[in-house]
Amino acid sequence: MLRAKQVSAREVAQAHLDRIRHEDEKYGCFLTVDEPRTLAEADHAQELLDRGEAGPLTGIPIAIKDNISTKGLRTTCASRILENYVPPFDATVMQQISSQGLVTLGKTNLDEFAMGTSCENSAFKPSRNPWDTSRSPGGSSGGSAAAVAAELAPLSLGSDTGGSIRMPASLCGIVGYKPTYGRVSRYGLVAFGSSLDQIGPFARNVEDCALLAEAISGHDHRDSTSLQDAKIKVGGLKSGRLNGLKFALPKEMFEGALEPGVRQIMEETVATLTREGVQFTEISIPEIGLGVTTYYIIAPAEASSNLARFDGVRYGPREESQGHIGVVAATRGRLFGHEVKARIMIGTYALSAGYYDAFYLKAQKVRAKMAAKFEQAFQDFDAVLTPASPVVAFKLGELSDDPLQLKLLDFCTIPANMGGFPGISLNAGFSDGLPVGVQLLAPVMGDEKLLQMAYSVERALPDAIRRPNMP
Repeated sequence: MLRAKQVSAREVAQAHLDRIRHEDEKYGCFLTVDEPRTLAEADHAQELLDRGEAGPLTGIPIAIKDNISTKGLRTTCASRILENYVPPFDATVMQQISSQGLVTLGKTNLDEFAMGTSCENSAFKPSRNPWDTSRSPGGSSGGSAAAVAAELAPLSLGSDTGGSIRMPASLCGIVGYKPTYGRVSRYGLVAFGSSLDQIGPFARNVEDCALLAEAISGHDHRDSTSLQDAKIKVGGLKSGRLNGLKFALPKEMFEGALEPGVRQIMEETVATLTREGVQFTEISIPEIGLGVTTYYIIAPAEASSNLARFDGVRYGPREESQGHIGVVAATRGRLFGHEVKARIMIGTYALSAGYYDAFYLKAQKVRAKMAAKFEQAFQDFDAVLTPASPVVAFKLGELSDDPLQLKLLDFCTIPANMGGFPGISLNAGFSDGLPVGVQLLAPVMGDEKLLQMAYSVERALPDAIRRPNMP
């Protein structure tokens, strides 16, 4: 429509801004919206369109998770400690989407510092699932996922440390993709677990997701973990076929923890893809059972180190107290939320003298072993297929008093972050009217093939792009 001049970029942006103004109170997706800035970006996109310099996503609105640095636009990480922080620089992904004419709608809600599975740990408000607003959209990128599902934005960016893109995508019935670690720059992403974090896209279908992945990927000299051959190229997205593909089913991800409705949708998905010519083989990776405990040593340890900079001295608000130590303790004690403080304490303990070898070093060894087992599977199979979440969207507050149960929900998604390989979740069907996501995992640097397979799977699944009923 933009290319055919049926609508202008400003009209598209304004339509989404109006919808956010009228509907977002129900969903709690956005923390910051700057309408004049959005419309100015839309006018710039229109200039590119008029000059014939448009890329595939020029003029398309996008929402940004609020732990990605945006120059001149508040970046809070959903935390009181950064409540009024306005960065002086853009993250690399922001520079990339700006250069290609995408239009920023605003910053989306998350669990504070991306630490959570339900988007209830935000210091400001919970986000809500568009399929049922009494339920969680998943976390930590819940605002980004819900915004796409609620049609407040056609695209959004999230970050994925242990499943924070794929889990919300599953619970909200959309597509969420975590690229290979190092193919999308982390420069300007507020760090949580530096060896695990990865920025990635949300969209309503695989094609849109792939186009955004191509737009934000590429080598960045400012990110020491950025890969040299990082650009994701999706020209062959639609040329794949399911017939003849070999998918592995790790039995550890299909055992007791799955809800019956999720198990049924997974069985139906396997049956559908088998009719399309996919060959399935059950495999065993016992280390999957150690994934959650391993992750919740490594990630808090890295968080403990990364969040040490928030001390009330260099930037951000300060709580006054007696002496330097008193100021730091008061600032962090009063302005960090409970979950963030808990993870910092766990991580600091795991890194402390006398415990480093017993916890952190041992966890890294288990991580290496798990990654090696998956790499071995990828030598024999095109992809590994699993549920993205063992449950459908749960009621807000339902698991608040059981933090261990919340953390266990990540067991399907954590392996991809441990090994750095790419993973994607797309909607496979519905259990009691709530979306169920299927996850595909591929080897490191296998992003193009993964997206190609996901596109073919999406075409085979009848409910893959069904939308919630909304005004």
